Amino acid sequence: MKIHPVRQGAHHHHLRVYYEDTDAGGVVYHATYLRLAERARTEALRDLGVAHAELVSQHGVMFMVRRIKVDYLEAARLDDSLIVTTRPLVVGAASVELRQNIARLDAPGRVLASLDIRLACVRLADQRAVRIPTRWRDALQGMAEERDSAP
Repeated sequence: MKIHPVRQGAHHHHLRVYYEDTDAGGVVYHATYLRLAERARTEALRDLGVAHAELVSQHGVMFMVRRIKVDYLEAARLDDSLIVTTRPLVVGAASVELRQNIARLDAPGRVLASLDIRLACVRLADQRAVRIPTRWRDALQGMAEERDSAP
């Protein structure tokens, strides 16, 4: 039985480290964590029923990274099975703050990298900040509220 990826106020995305993700020593290259986190954010929106592609096609807006802070705590290595946990912390009118933790699937409490991200919702035409469309804001806020009400 597959566990739903959105639970307890967070989205959980599983992935594997491929050769292309690593340096010559088989260690995940530091910039790769940004790509892994981006994939997980895209899947989180999709699993919430508010795909990023729809945001673009229906509203002419998209989320862009405004700020990102990464703490590298331990290296991931070639062929590791990882889990990226995405939690919305603050959902504003035109931005959202997230925390994404990357850990090995077999040790989810042992974080390898922790990312604090602020995304801005911007209009494609001029890249100016705009309000997050209601469906997307409600989905992200709902996940944040689920986190706040969890025992």
